[in-house]
Amino acid sequence: MILRARQFEFTFPRPALVMGIINVTPDSFSNGGQFSDAKAAVDQGLKLVAEGAEILDVGGESTRPRATPVEESEELRRVIPVIEELASRVKVPISIDTMKPAVARAALKAGASIVNDVAANREDEEMWRMVGEARAGYVCVHMQGTPQTMQVNPVYKDVVKEVGNFFFDRIQRLNRCGIPREQIILDPGIGFGKTLEHNLQLLGALRKFTRLDCPLLLGASRKSFMGKLLGAGLLSRLPASLACACLGREAGVQVIRAHDVAETVQAVRMTEAILEKRSE
Repeated sequence: MILRARQFEFTFPRPALVMGIINVTPDSFSNGGQFSDAKAAVDQGLKLVAEGAEILDVGGESTRPRATPVEESEELRRVIPVIEELASRVKVPISIDTMKPAVARAALKAGASIVNDVAANREDEEMWRMVGEARAGYVCVHMQGTPQTMQVNPVYKDVVKEVGNFFFDRIQRLNRCGIPREQIILDPGIGFGKTLEHNLQLLGALRKFTRLDCPLLLGASRKSFMGKLLGAGLLSRLPASLACACLGREAGVQVIRAHDVAETVQAVRMTEAILEKRSE
């Protein structure tokens, strides 16, 4: 399996890619405001690469439940200087976490190589055709509803089957828009329109999604379902986040999106070393 994102190429099997999160926002659920200054965000990106991040995910609009939408001009103001500076200083792919085609286009021009689209449930093909033309990577995230509505009583008959069907449909549509499989990363969207039970079911079924012949991304870091299950506060969810990362790696996940990069890299590499001996 190959992942291509513009000038970058990764061939699997290989150690999992850890995607470090940089939220250039004042209202992110996890570290809102901490890196809203461009210099602070760039410094954080450099720190994450030093800790082992092989992808940097830059976002300028919070996608937490009920988040207030951000104007396109404001999102551009937040992310473009950060991406331009990081692109000139790091040798890893930069991902733009956005739902807006215009922001994605500007970010790719500024040096990004991947579009992380939590609104892959869209029907308008503008985003997909633009990504295809740029030969960028595309993270196809499953979400029920929008960030404003996704946690208002999400309902599924069979969440694992429905997410799988969504991926199958989107792969076909993305192919038709010029995005081949080797540029697609699948993300089941933990926490995006799912209850605690839905999230646990998806985590338990991750291996099923690896059969679609696209790299699978797991973004469970610090998510609120951990607090609901364990009573853990936002800044006390590292052990639960690492448990999900290691479980995901055992299930065949190729990309782990994380806030705590150094700890995640260490935990995932330990898991991989054990799994390698299991197969011998």
